[in-house]
Amino acid sequence: MVTDTHTHLYAKEFEKDRDQLIRKAIDQGITRFFLPNIDSESISEMLALEAAWPEHCFAMMGLHPCHVGATWRTELRMMKEWLQKRTFVAIGEIGIDLYWDKTTLVDQQQAFAEQIEWALTYNYPIVIHTRNSFKETMAVLKQFRQLPRGIFHCWSGSLEQAESVLALGGFKLGIGGVVTFKNAGIDKVVEAIDLEHLVLETDAPYLAPVPFRGKRNEPSYILEVAKKVAEIKSTTFENVSITTTSNALKLFGMAVEA
Repeated sequence: MVTDTHTHLYAKEFEKDRDQLIRKAIDQGITRFFLPNIDSESISEMLALEAAWPEHCFAMMGLHPCHVGATWRTELRMMKEWLQKRTFVAIGEIGIDLYWDKTTLVDQQQAFAEQIEWALTYNYPIVIHTRNSFKETMAVLKQFRQLPRGIFHCWSGSLEQAESVLALGGFKLGIGGVVTFKNAGIDKVVEAIDLEHLVLETDAPYLAPVPFRGKRNEPSYILEVAKKVAEIKSTTFENVSITTTSNALKLFGMAVEA
């Protein structure tokens, strides 16, 4: 069984064939899809998808750093109300993104820190988005004497950065389609890092792996990621699938199948 730890299957890009794609993936052994939230407007679609596929789709709650705007405090209040209403599998997708907008850095830092506090309060893992902001992301994390467990989603950093993340304790690296890109350099990180520190993801509809690069990403394409990781690690597809799924289920506090 393969587990997709990060997919936006509730997005509008899947309106016409969402159920078909999910069924196709399940038939291929991809049985769990973890859904990161984006902002207040994505919540209803995300929860509707979870309700439609309760044994396969699992919702997170969080404010994406690219959506930390003028009303971010109101957004966080709404999300905190949801945390008080029901359970979620994680706080995510949270973090810092300085690729699109550097002017919101202070607000992103504050929103990130507040959501880490939520994770500690509810004993949830965090799913971290960091783009052009590794130093800033680590600086926020190091403000805390205690940290939740979590995933650095869509890992694209260096081996040195990966080792500094693992030194924090309790964190996994999310490996997606970028690992199949020529000259991306992620293969060197995957080769050097033990499989127990990795989980798989698609980030669908974004970042489709080779040979689908440039197209809409979809659930079944995670098989290409698993195959590439197996190739890099000189191990079997089955070992990658079993180990990364076990890593994910333990991190999300779910039972690991025998």
